[in-house]
Amino acid sequence: MEHSDLAKEKEQAINESLQNEYERNIEEERLEYAREVIKGEILNYISKRKEFSQYILDYRKDALDEYKDDEDKVAEYFDHERFVKEEAFKTIDRRLKELLILENSPYFGRVDFSEAGEEESETIYVGRFGVTPEGTYEPLVVDWRAPIAAMFYSGKLGRAVYSAPMGEVEVDIKLKRQYVIKRGHLIGMFDSAVDIKDDILQMVLSENTSQKLKDIIMTIQEEQDNIIRQPREKTVVVNGVAGSGKTTIALHRVAYLLYNYRDKLQDKVLILGPNSIFMEYISMVLPSLGESGVKQRSFKDYAMEILKLDYIMPFKDYMEAVMQGEDGLIKDILYKSSESFIEKLDKKALELDEGYFQIKDVYLFDTLVISASEIRELFQKHYSSMPLFRRSKKVRRIIFSRIKDVRDDIFRSLQREHKKRLAEMSPGELKANENHLEFMRKNKIRELIRAVLDTKEGLKWLANPSLLETYSNINGDKELIYDDLAPLLYLMLKLEGNMRMEDIRHVVIDEAQDYSTLQFKVIRELTGCSSMTVVGDVNQRLLPYEGTIPMTRLEDILPELDIEHYGLEKSYRSTREIMEYANRFLVEDKIVPLVRSGEAVRVIEYSDYSGLKAVLGDCINVLKKKGYENIAVISRDLKTAGELGGFIREDLNIKIVDDEELIFSGGTVLMPSYYAKGLEFDAVLIIEELTENEPREAKVNYVMCTRALHELIVLKRKR
Repeated sequence: MEHSDLAKEKEQAINESLQNEYERNIEEERLEYAREVIKGEILNYISKRKEFSQYILDYRKDALDEYKDDEDKVAEYFDHERFVKEEAFKTIDRRLKELLILENSPYFGRVDFSEAGEEESETIYVGRFGVTPEGTYEPLVVDWRAPIAAMFYSGKLGRAVYSAPMGEVEVDIKLKRQYVIKRGHLIGMFDSAVDIKDDILQMVLSENTSQKLKDIIMTIQEEQDNIIRQPREKTVVVNGVAGSGKTTIALHRVAYLLYNYRDKLQDKVLILGPNSIFMEYISMVLPSLGESGVKQRSFKDYAMEILKLDYIMPFKDYMEAVMQGEDGLIKDILYKSSESFIEKLDKKALELDEGYFQIKDVYLFDTLVISASEIRELFQKHYSSMPLFRRSKKVRRIIFSRIKDVRDDIFRSLQREHKKRLAEMSPGELKANENHLEFMRKNKIRELIRAVLDTKEGLKWLANPSLLETYSNINGDKELIYDDLAPLLYLMLKLEGNMRMEDIRHVVIDEAQDYSTLQFKVIRELTGCSSMTVVGDVNQRLLPYEGTIPMTRLEDILPELDIEHYGLEKSYRSTREIMEYANRFLVEDKIVPLVRSGEAVRVIEYSDYSGLKAVLGDCINVLKKKGYENIAVISRDLKTAGELGGFIREDLNIKIVDDEELIFSGGTVLMPSYYAKGLEFDAVLIIEELTENEPREAKVNYVMCTRALHELIVLKRKR
């Protein structure tokens, strides 16, 4: 009996092996076919691009070179037909770039399914970009952002639903297959339900990190895909643990929205990140997904550009003061993020509205140009809906117009009087007095002009105060800090109104746990957008705060938005050992680590800087021998880093990241915890005495620990 069972198992294994080999051969043939079709499309688009290029060049030569001195002829170049041709060229060029990327790796997934009520099975292949060969209707490859591709990212086989333009479609998913295709060759394929134990996900996460954040289209998980595919009108707020993919979700959501609503959102998306280091780190994700034209800035740069500010306290100095616990600054930060400070700004705006302008009658000579009561009525009734500073400018223009009318009346009266006197004189009198009369006329005109200038000069009471001076009075003439930017913008909106320079229809806010109530309010007001993607981790807020972190109660701050909250507890970045170590610093919302094991977290003690230097050098050498390319030495703050900086830079050849304008280019670096936020490294060495009890210190430690993908080493001074 046992012999018979073994024979059956052996026969079954052989059959499975043959079946797998057969399936692989079929897939290799399909891959070769797909590549040939894509090559044909590439040749087709090269030909199209050449035709359009030649057309545009020829026309430019005819229309611009030949008629370069004739502005009307040159203007004809920009007629509708030529504009369409140039836009078509851009589209062709974009499509050609996509096809060239697909040539080496056409797709990464396959789904076999049947629609409800249908027996016949259908197959789609999912890739970075879609391909439907010219003259056909069946897609060779479906873009991962297309509604039907959502089946690939759903968790299980069997009954499922995906949203299509005509409504929800019920399907029965029979097969999901993932591929590893490199340089046109099928390296591996896996039949899977695409969950967190997925083989390809494990393989990708085990690789070294790079100096830039990468896209995750091959490994998007079901809970991530659900957030990415939320409707355009929805504002999604994601509170996710370190390594849960918050930033990549936000960027992939941008790519998804642009793909499905390009006509509405093209060049109208704004991403706000924490600093230049982070913005540089994420800079390649959207281009790798074929998207360009998305505006990416830090909130500081965005605000200072609008306010036309040249200087605030450098972010480095600001964060160092926070990390050192400077009482004055911390009290300032807490106050400026409070509801009472918003009330103070509102009160100041109301005070200015009710009493800043000392309204009075306006005269030109003895003629009343406009009465104080009429000016007051203009302010309080006719233009009351305008912001105060715009209202005063409007009233000023009206008064200037009235002055001009009175001036013209007086001038016409002078002219009539002059002509009358001339007409009443005899020829002899005219000859004797004409020059004198002309002199008198011109003198009166000069007096009129001087009076007009004096009257306008007397309207200084109507001049708007400086926004900065107004805020400085509230702020007690203190140096401006990061937390003054949102209040300044808020006061500007209250007093000057919103002079939108850009058309923004969707905003992404990263590291949103650090944003105040006012920041959310002014971003919404400045952009006027009806939807946002807001991502952050409340456990990574290093700035002091009181009460509930604003991003978690955004519906109270912006009730006009349709807001949906999501929590992500699974971390895909670090090994189980690193995540369990990091969990020591969290009171609640513990991280659920992915089932990926690695080296145990090592704690190494040192006695002095000489010992630290030796330990650091040894550890870095060992990590490099293991093949780790990006290694970070992270200190609590720059004060600590500064003490180490000299020998680290000279003896260990470690680049020190001590300025937010530096470009992160990988390798071995030393940086403070607040610059490391949002970044990830193959291995991390923490130079810190980890204190678990103090809440803010615990968050700093949590941030530092969770930067590591594969290995974490904690260096502690002996006590």
